[in-house]
Amino acid sequence: VAVAALGRVARLTALCRALRRSEDEGDEPGWARTRQEAEAALRELREIVRPLREPGYGEALRRKAERARKRRLRLQRRKHEARAAKEEEAARAAEREAKIDQWRAKCIQEVEEKNRERELKAAADSVLSEVRKKQADTKRMMDVLRGLEKLRKLRKEAAARKGVCPPPSADEAFENQVESLKTLLKTRTELYEAEERALRVMLEGEQEEERKREMEKKQKKEREKLLQQKLEMDSKLFGDPAEFPLAHLLQPFRDYYLQAEHSVAALIQIRHEWDQYLVPADHPEGSCIPPGWVLPSLPTNDTWATAVR
Repeated sequence: VAVAALGRVARLTALCRALRRSEDEGDEPGWARTRQEAEAALRELREIVRPLREPGYGEALRRKAERARKRRLRLQRRKHEARAAKEEEAARAAEREAKIDQWRAKCIQEVEEKNRERELKAAADSVLSEVRKKQADTKRMMDVLRGLEKLRKLRKEAAARKGVCPPPSADEAFENQVESLKTLLKTRTELYEAEERALRVMLEGEQEEERKREMEKKQKKEREKLLQQKLEMDSKLFGDPAEFPLAHLLQPFRDYYLQAEHSVAALIQIRHEWDQYLVPADHPEGSCIPPGWVLPSLPTNDTWATAVR
C-alpha cells in the first residue's frame, strides 16, 4: 500500500508541475488534459489510502510487520545454527582426519620397524645358517680324515701280514699331512664358533632391544592412563580447568588442597595431622588413610544434583 501510495504521490507531483507549466504557457487544452489526469491520480491515491483509515488496520499492519520481523530473525537464527553446525562438523572431520593420519603414521612406523627387524633377523639367520654349513663341512672333513687314518691302518696291517712294510718316511709324511689338515680344520672350527657366538649375541641384543621398546610402550600407555585418571579425578574434585579458570572463586580451595605440592612446610604439617589418625586396617574405631583422593558419591536426589551442577 505504501509503495503504491508513494507512486501515486510522485505522479501527482509531476502532474502539478505540468499544470503550472501549461498555465504559464497559456496552453488551455494541455492544462485541461493534465488536470483530468491529476484528478484521476488523486482518486486512485484516495482509493489506495482508504484502508489506512479503517479501524484496526494499523494493528494488523503492526502484527504483520512483527511476524515478518520474527520470520526474518528465525531465518537468520537457522542460518547461524546451520553455519555453526557446519563449522562444528568440519572441526570434527578435521579432528577425525588428524587422528586417522596419526594412527596411519603409527601403523606405518610399526610396520617399517617390524620389516627392519625381520630383514635384520633374516640376514642374521642367513649368515648363521652359512656359518653352520661351514661347521658341518669342517666336521665332515674331520670325519673324512679319521676315516683315512683308519683305512691306512687297516691297509698297513694287511700289508704287514703279507710281509710288506712301508718305509718310516711314508708314515711320517702321512702323519705330518694329517696333523696339518687337523690343525687347519681346528682353526676353522674355532673361527666358525666365534662367528656363531657373535651372531647369537647380536640376535640376543636385538631381542633385548625389542623387549625394551615393548616395555617402554607399555610404560608410556600406563603413564598416559594414570594421567587421564588424574585429570578426571581433578575435574571431579575441582571442576573442569576450562570451565573454572584460575581467577574463579574455587581457586583458593584448589590452592589450599594442593599446597603440599608447592611447600615442604605445608607437606610436613599436613602429614603430621594425618599421622595422628593412623590406625590398623582392622581397628574398630577407625579406618586406614585412603591411598588417593576420596571421590564424592553420586547425588541421591534431584535437589542435591541441582546443587552439584
